[in-house]
Amino acid sequence: MMKYLKEILKRKDLITYLIRSGLKAEHRNSFLGYFWWLLDPLLNVMVYYFVVAIVLGQGGENYGVYLVIGLVTWRWMSSNINGSSKAITRYSSIINQVYLPKSIFPLTVSGTQLINFSFGLIVIALFLLFFGVVPGWQIVFLPIIILIQFMFLLALSLLISFVCVFVRDIDNIITHIVRIMFYASPIIWEGSRIPEKYEWAVTLNPVAHIVNAYRDILMYQTVPNFFALFVIALVSIVSIIMLLSYYSRNEHKIIKAL
Repeated sequence: MMKYLKEILKRKDLITYLIRSGLKAEHRNSFLGYFWWLLDPLLNVMVYYFVVAIVLGQGGENYGVYLVIGLVTWRWMSSNINGSSKAITRYSSIINQVYLPKSIFPLTVSGTQLINFSFGLIVIALFLLFFGVVPGWQIVFLPIIILIQFMFLLALSLLISFVCVFVRDIDNIITHIVRIMFYASPIIWEGSRIPEKYEWAVTLNPVAHIVNAYRDILMYQTVPNFFALFVIALVSIVSIIMLLSYYSRNEHKIIKAL
């Protein structure tokens, strides 16, 4: 395991290059270029705000802030999950020619989407300013929540990337799973409005706890649910260690499958 981790660290320059190329590839041929990193989440928020708040007349006080935090956080999750499905298979030509730790590729997907999320934070800041919502001292927990979400998504990325090498059809199923996760989490709807008999679904939903943690420190000036975050972090760390160990022992299978 330690030998495998050293192999990954040796390729840190390659990881940096792949993250940069991934960022450039997203809007390489677009007219607005990197400005889409800000415009895309902004337009997404405007569409849902129009539908939910204006057309349906739903949403409470400062619903715009509530919505932008949920959608920007979710955008990181969905992009990371969807990108992971082809994280390894898209580099099959390189993998078959040069030995590389295969876990590098899902790692670069997570790194790329982390940088994209940082631009989403700018959009959140603009909404906080527009609605006059001032975060309290609890904002010091922001890096911790971001780190926990990154570990959670990295664990998912490692798992999805490996499975999709052997079962390519899962790529199509993931799209529907992501959609279910979106509507099953308090992204555009408020958790307080869920019927009591379904509250268990939110309690057991890690996405809900992560999204609510951002809202707690940025919108409600309260301390997030650290017990839930600790459980998510612990499970993520254990999963990452187990998956990296599994990668190190089964990488030859990936080469054969490709």
